[in-house]
Amino acid sequence: MTTLTTPHRPSPDSPDRAAAPAPRRRRSARVREAAQLSATLPALIWFLVFTVGPLVSLFYFSTVNWRGLIAPRTPAGLGNFERLFTDPVVGLAAWNTLVQLVVSLPIVVVGAFMLAYYLSLKPRGHRIMRALMFTPVLLSASALAMVFVGVFAPKGMINGFLDAVGLDELARPWLADGTSALWAIIIVTIWCSMSVSAIMLAARLNSVDESIFEAAEIDGAGHWRRMWQIAWPICREFIGVVTMLQFLWTLFASAAVVLLLTRGGPGNATVTLSFLVYDFAFNQSKVGYSQAVAVVLFVVGVAGILLIRRAFRQKY
Repeated sequence: MTTLTTPHRPSPDSPDRAAAPAPRRRRSARVREAAQLSATLPALIWFLVFTVGPLVSLFYFSTVNWRGLIAPRTPAGLGNFERLFTDPVVGLAAWNTLVQLVVSLPIVVVGAFMLAYYLSLKPRGHRIMRALMFTPVLLSASALAMVFVGVFAPKGMINGFLDAVGLDELARPWLADGTSALWAIIIVTIWCSMSVSAIMLAARLNSVDESIFEAAEIDGAGHWRRMWQIAWPICREFIGVVTMLQFLWTLFASAAVVLLLTRGGPGNATVTLSFLVYDFAFNQSKVGYSQAVAVVLFVVGVAGILLIRRAFRQKY
């Protein structure tokens, strides 16, 4: 008598049944991961070509002697960097950059925060004030330069005001005087930066719950205490972001102000490191040397960002 046996079928809960589709699950997971990575591929290529690529070329060109596009390149090693430490123009530019940062950065950040707090109170006409504060953004760099050329001209607004109040002995050609040209550049930098930073900080203050300030007012805190003991700690991290943006703008982008107003003059009184990158490359055909200055700027910028982040980090 023959006994029929049915083949063994694993139960749904058996280990064999659970382990059977595992390879397929792993393959499908890899397919999904590959699909997700392929979606980010255009952004990755863009980052590599337009961010990492220029950064690598910056370090490469800083180690060669090169006078321009059709000129031959010869290796210079660290020679360009050795020249930086003995070049008096670079030393003066580093000093002017330091003065510009030390003077303008605290004034812009503190002044913008105080102005932002005032705007957050929504005084009469605050909407018009916000619109007017975008004027530096609406003006092109060349138009902005023409405005301040008129302000600082020998017969411009400042000297006209000094003449009107009987202080004509203080009048001078502000942009052509070696003792005042750098301070004129710093004033333009502060004017261009403070209003935009104030708008950004005011947007952050408007998101703070008004009951916090109302409770402080009930407890007897005036505007000064509410501004520095409540609003400042609440916005500490955002103030750090604004400080970083202002630091980077002053360090890198203020060269346009120098170029349009003084071109580094009179003499070398207003040269800055960012202006030297342009001047060495386009006016003096020292492309490799200019990129060595740019590398120094890059290192200073990274170090400055790290210090600012550490200074404004929230402490819990």
